Amino acid sequence: MNDDNTRIIYRRTPESAAMVANVKQAMEITTKLNRLTFNDADEIRALFSELIGKDVDERFSLIPPFYTAGGNEIRIGRNVFINQNCTFYDLGGLDIGDDVMIGPNVSIITTGHPLDPSQRRSVTIGKPIVIERNVWIAASAIIIGGVTIGKNSVVAAGSVVTKNVPPNTLVGGNPARVIRSISDVQDAGGN
Repeated sequence: MNDDNTRIIYRRTPESAAMVANVKQAMEITTKLNRLTFNDADEIRALFSELIGKDVDERFSLIPPFYTAGGNEIRIGRNVFINQNCTFYDLGGLDIGDDVMIGPNVSIITTGHPLDPSQRRSVTIGKPIVIERNVWIAASAIIIGGVTIGKNSVVAAGSVVTKNVPPNTLVGGNPARVIRSISDVQDAGGN
């Protein structure tokens, strides 16, 4: 990790071998998970808990299919809802707070590669994403590594988030920009 929490993994190193092993394990678990239906909530929770290495709460809900390139760097709060066909690449670290709703076809991508063509295949870069409590990420949004989405915020459908989102705001577009403040909002905890 660098000072800005960026994780850099070079090809043909013990770190890259561990990354590949995590991808293989995630593919095994998500293959099982993606055979389930919305009615298999307990089994979905059990498999997702296995994927991330920590139990999710009984109010966690996910509609398969779901895709990830690891899973072991995902941290999930309470009462999180993930709609179908979402992709989470979590190598850089992905923290999802309580009461978050994630719409269908959302991609949360903490990883990337250098711009320099000579390094693209030899280096993987991971930057953390933090999604604070009571956030709604609408359908087909893309969240790019290195950003925090502030509590109570909404990311509009189809947006591409490349910069931090202040709390209590609606953002939209590509790249996402603040559309307006969300006033008189209380989070699920009443704060």
